[in-house]
Amino acid sequence: MTSRQPDPISSTDLTEGGEVPIKRIIEDPGCQQLVGYRTEIDTRTGACRVSLELAPQHLNRNGLLHGGIVATLMDVVCGNTASQHFDVLAHPPVVTVSLTLSYVAAARTGRVEATAKATGGGASLAYVAGELVDCGGHVLATASGVFKRIRG
Repeated sequence: MTSRQPDPISSTDLTEGGEVPIKRIIEDPGCQQLVGYRTEIDTRTGACRVSLELAPQHLNRNGLLHGGIVATLMDVVCGNTASQHFDVLAHPPVVTVSLTLSYVAAARTGRVEATAKATGGGASLAYVAGELVDCGGHVLATASGVFKRIRG
């Protein structure tokens, strides 16, 4: 994942009470606009959620959610989770070192949602586990990844 990360939260982003907003929506140009997913971060916990309403352009020739779209969603949610692991407010940029996917089930329609959790790491690497589920809560895919913080 090498993409433009959102700017750090500044004083202009604070609520009227001077607090950090609870939810932050990331609107990156490029892939997000092309695919149509939504990325939301809980600034208190660092939790990230990426959701997508399935449409014909997200399906393969068999009418199932394309594996490449699954990989994209998992990379985005795991990468943003890694970034939050390093710094919840600054949301530093990261790149994907490795991403391993397991495709568990298929989806044809509806909404899918990816979530992830940092499982460890240090000053420059974060280890993340993710999961993609359909609107019924059925697991479609799991992922584990390593992400490197980019400085400078």
